[in-house]
Amino acid sequence: MSVITNPSTAEVPVRTRIWCTVPMVVCASFACLAQVSFASQQYAQDSAPYLWMIACVLVAIPSGLILLARNSYPQAVFWTACLLVVALPYDSLIALMALTSLLARRQGTKVTLRSVLAAATTTIWSQVRDALHPAEASIWHAIFSKPYTGVRYGNTMVMLVDERTIIASAVVVALIAVAIATLAGLHIRSRALARVAEAKAQSANEQVSRLRTTLDNQQLADAIAAEAHDTLAHSLSLLALNASALQAESRKLKAEAEQLGNANVAGMAGKIAGTTEDIRRQASGALDEAHSVIDMLRHPEDARLQLAANDAEASLTRDSLLQLIGDARAANMRIDTWIDVQQLGQLDESIGVIAYHVVQEGLTNVRRHAPGAPVSLQVDANPPQGVHVHVSNPTMPQSPSHMADTRKGGRSSWFGQTHTAGWRNMPIRF
Repeated sequence: MSVITNPSTAEVPVRTRIWCTVPMVVCASFACLAQVSFASQQYAQDSAPYLWMIACVLVAIPSGLILLARNSYPQAVFWTACLLVVALPYDSLIALMALTSLLARRQGTKVTLRSVLAAATTTIWSQVRDALHPAEASIWHAIFSKPYTGVRYGNTMVMLVDERTIIASAVVVALIAVAIATLAGLHIRSRALARVAEAKAQSANEQVSRLRTTLDNQQLADAIAAEAHDTLAHSLSLLALNASALQAESRKLKAEAEQLGNANVAGMAGKIAGTTEDIRRQASGALDEAHSVIDMLRHPEDARLQLAANDAEASLTRDSLLQLIGDARAANMRIDTWIDVQQLGQLDESIGVIAYHVVQEGLTNVRRHAPGAPVSLQVDANPPQGVHVHVSNPTMPQSPSHMADTRKGGRSSWFGQTHTAGWRNMPIRF
């Protein structure tokens, strides 16, 4: 809920209830109809004013229906009700109901004062007008008449009070009715504003809770980043340094062995030097990756944008697959490919991202666990069968621990229907 403000008024969100609207419409129409019926008693049935009263009766029956629009157009409904009461011999109840609706739904000093003054004038005019009618055509005279007197009882109506008392009573009751309608509207408005304030307070509390949770998570991430920087990065730096030292010693040993003419020792020293160079390079790469992860922990917003950008680029398309294969071949990988993709525009985007990551992870694992081995990559994608990815490379008989078989399953929406998406029979072997 919200309060929409403008220079003169403020709209207040008030709930319109059916169980309250129906009695309001019925009572407003009945009050107008009752006062017209009393007012018509002063005219002869064959006179023009009597025909006017009949027309007012026909208008009075649906008059209460204007209250149905009080939620969307409270000011228009109020001024229309006042106009009906002033121009036609109607009771002021419909104007008072419209006043309550207006005060409940519109907040503003000018609107409040103007509407209360107009409602008071209209109500006093309606009640005094009825009190000035002849005794037989006035509701107020019927109230202050002696019981069982009047035309309906076949005699003359006897009044218990004088005319001034009747008029004064009509004015006092009119003012009391306006006060009740005003207080009711202000009460409904205050309850609606209290609900708005409560909703805003609850939203603010939820936001504070989210911020507190985010702060706690960030503090934890900072602590993890600091610990990783102090331990993991330090250990990787020592590993790279020791690998460099071992490489230098291996090269020195190789040079001495060559001087002594020992080819076997020189060859072994050269292999050790090459291995230590790989270890140093891998340690340096791991150190860079560790620093990248640490930066992500310390700057989560930048990391979120970076990961979102990576996900946007990681889509199963011919261009993305060719780029991925090109990068792998640039890293001295020998890859044999079989790619058959059809109608990828109708593939579910999330499934395409997952399939791309499967290919990427498969090539990464080959490069990491079986460097130099030839790789076979097969990617099939079509609507009837879904997506099928197969990444494999030959393995040595003595290293069965390097073999892995990964299978994944998923569901995708293709052509508006649900089909199984390719990760059936998707071995990745090393």
